[in-house]
Amino acid sequence: MSLLGRILGTTLFVATLSLPGCGDENDNQGTEADRLGVGAQCSTDQDCLQPQTQNEPVQKCLQQFKGGYCGIENCTKDTDCPQASACVAHSDGKNYCFRICVDKLECNQNRLESFAANCSSNVSFIGGKTDSKACVPPSS
Repeated sequence: MSLLGRILGTTLFVATLSLPGCGDENDNQGTEADRLGVGAQCSTDQDCLQPQTQNEPVQKCLQQFKGGYCGIENCTKDTDCPQASACVAHSDGKNYCFRICVDKLECNQNRLESFAANCSSNVSFIGGKTDSKACVPPSS
């Protein structure tokens, strides 16, 4: 094979690896929190994905957090929050739907490093969870 053929073959192989996968549009959407982008960085409410049915809670861009935080303010129970997020009492005296996490990486898939959230077990879950952690964004 010529040098040009090897270069073209390698380029095609690398380009193929970088293409998104094909398949059903519901593949790899993860949890409802993933689908809605709970915890994503934002600057306006329009940056936060909204539910597709009337039964799901509506997110806002919570500006009281550095980089914004797509979530729900003033929840009173976990069922006020999208699946895979929970109602947490924050140190500012308000309750928020924060994404549930196992590690910090889960909290920052949609956030810049300068506005990284922490996966913390040092939170007060309104629903009484004791075996979970939540993504807590930095306060402004």
